[in-house]
Amino acid sequence: MNKYVNIYNELSKFLDSDEILLDEPMRDHTYFKIGGNADIFITPKSIKKLIKVIKALSEKQVPVFFIGNGSNLLVKDGGIRGIVIKSEKMNKIEINGNKIIAECGAMLSDISDAAYDASLTGFEFACGIPGTLGGAVFMNAGAYDGEMSFVLESVRVLTPELEVKTLHRDELDLGYRSSAVKKHNYIVLDALMNLVPGDKKVIKEKINDLTKRREDKQPLEFPSAGSTFKRPTGYYAGKLIQDAGLKGFKMGGAQVSEKHSGFVINRNGAKAKDVLDLIEHIQRTVYVKYEVELNTEVLIVGEDEDKD
Repeated sequence: MNKYVNIYNELSKFLDSDEILLDEPMRDHTYFKIGGNADIFITPKSIKKLIKVIKALSEKQVPVFFIGNGSNLLVKDGGIRGIVIKSEKMNKIEINGNKIIAECGAMLSDISDAAYDASLTGFEFACGIPGTLGGAVFMNAGAYDGEMSFVLESVRVLTPELEVKTLHRDELDLGYRSSAVKKHNYIVLDALMNLVPGDKKVIKEKINDLTKRREDKQPLEFPSAGSTFKRPTGYYAGKLIQDAGLKGFKMGGAQVSEKHSGFVINRNGAKAKDVLDLIEHIQRTVYVKYEVELNTEVLIVGEDEDKD
């Protein structure tokens, strides 16, 4: 029996039935299409409700885990104990002159589309990143020579002390896949981005070019969590893995992509254990051959499956 039923009942007093679920399969909420159940799964429809949930949980001895679109996430086969909060329904986007303010659950592709519609340039790099604004701020997401640090002006967060706080750009400590949000365990509520007026035709051409490059190079036809490994200094993870002879290598239902060796894909009903075993094999093989350590970019969470 789910031991968090009492918390479920308490939160259900102010959450709609479609905002809170018991024993929800995480495989339905990750791009990898892998993962056991979350004890309680919450999708608040507003930032006001999100803050109310966090405050209600602050006095409970229950773990809370936040996800955006699940695009950079591997959930283990035993699932996630406690509460999972997904931001997808908090997705408002507003434009004011050259500035865009968006809520944490807004998809980067939708923000890119809104910027294009308003003839604003600077956000094209994110057009194909399958994540939310909150996750992108958390890890300073980037692609194709662009990243969030180039456009962020300020971010509104909820601190562990339950204070709503605005962090300006110089307080965000944005680095390679890192931020003050990540370091201090803040929750992103919304963010203000500052873009530049541009030619709509040129913006569209750039979006089309980046989309084609992504489709040509990445194994989008299979479930994955994007680039599996961070870029090691002085190297490219995909090239190291390919040169180590691991292109197309399989373990269970997981495989090193034949299209881009930097991606581990769910080729055929993979379990999280298959992916983790393959990641470990890749890391060990590359280190033996080249003495280079590969660190995962994909976030690995949850518990192993109980074999009893």
